[in-house]
Amino acid sequence: MTTEAVATRPQLRSWLPAYGVYVAIVLLVLYNVLFTPNFLAWSNLRIQLIQVAPIVIVALGMALVIGTEGIDLSVGSVMALAAALIPLYLGYGVVAAILVSLTAGVLVGLVNGTLVARVGLQPIVATLALFVGGRGLALVISGGQLKDVRNDDLIFLGSGDFLGLPMLVWIAALLVLIVAFVVRRTVFGRRLLAIGGNRPATELAGVPVKRVLITVYVICSVLASIAGLLAVARIQSSDASSVGLLIELSAITAVVVGGTPLTGGRVRVLGTVAGALLMQLVIATMIKHNLQSSITEIVQAAIILVAVYVARERKSR
Repeated sequence: MTTEAVATRPQLRSWLPAYGVYVAIVLLVLYNVLFTPNFLAWSNLRIQLIQVAPIVIVALGMALVIGTEGIDLSVGSVMALAAALIPLYLGYGVVAAILVSLTAGVLVGLVNGTLVARVGLQPIVATLALFVGGRGLALVISGGQLKDVRNDDLIFLGSGDFLGLPMLVWIAALLVLIVAFVVRRTVFGRRLLAIGGNRPATELAGVPVKRVLITVYVICSVLASIAGLLAVARIQSSDASSVGLLIELSAITAVVVGGTPLTGGRVRVLGTVAGALLMQLVIATMIKHNLQSSITEIVQAAIILVAVYVARERKSR
C-alpha cells in the first residue's frame, strides 16, 4: 500500500460523517431522475416534502438530546398526546388548542428531563416509561376513537400552501433555522455540546448541567408536540393509536445518518435534515420500483449500521 493511500484513509474517515449523506442524496436523486418516471413532477416532490417535514421537526429535538449523549424514545407518544388533546380544545379556538398541546409537550419534557438530570436514570430508561405510558394516556384521553378535525385555520397549517410551498415545509424550515441558531450562536448551545462532550468537566466548570438537560428534553418534547398537531392538521383527524407511531426510530435514524454521533458532543442540524431527506428518498424510491417493504426495512437497517460504524470510527481516532 502506498504512502498516499495510507494518508488518504484517515481523511476519508473524517470526511464521510460530515458529507457522506449529501453525496448519497445526490446519487439517489440522479438515479431517480434517470430511472423513476415523473420523479421531478411537482406533485411527487410535494408529497415527499410533506411526508418528511414531521420527521425533520422531531429529529431536530432528537439531535439536541443526542448531542447531550442522551436519547428520547417518548417523542411518538408526545405526538399522540398532542393529537388527542387538539379536538378537545378546538371549541375554545385554535390558539387555545395549540397552547394546550404544547403545554403537554412541556410537561412530558419536564418529566423526562427531571428523571435524567436529577434522579439520574439512564435516558433510554427514563423515556421508555413515557414511550409506553404516553400513548396509553393519549388513548384514554381520546377514548380510543378517531376524531375528525374541522377547523380551517388548523387545517391550513397542515394542508395549505404559502408562496407555492406547503405550510408544513415552511414551518419545518423555520424550526431548522431556529435550532441551528441555538446550537451555533447561543451560550445554551455551547453548554449543550459541552455536556455531551464531557459532562464531569462541564459540571466542574460551573455550568448548570441539570438545568440545561431538562431544557433540552423540554425542547425535544415541544417539537414533537408541534409535529403531532401538524399531523392532525394534515390528515384532518386525530387518531392517538397511529399518530407518531415509531417516529422515534425515524428521528434517531435521521440524526445518526446525518452525522451526529450517539456519543454526544456534536449536533449536525443540516446533516439531520439531510438524513431525514435521504431516508425518505430511499423509501420513496423502493416504493416507486415496487420493492417489498421487507427489502426497504433491510436497506434502512444497513444504512443505519454504516452510519453508526462510520461515527464510531471517527470517535475512536
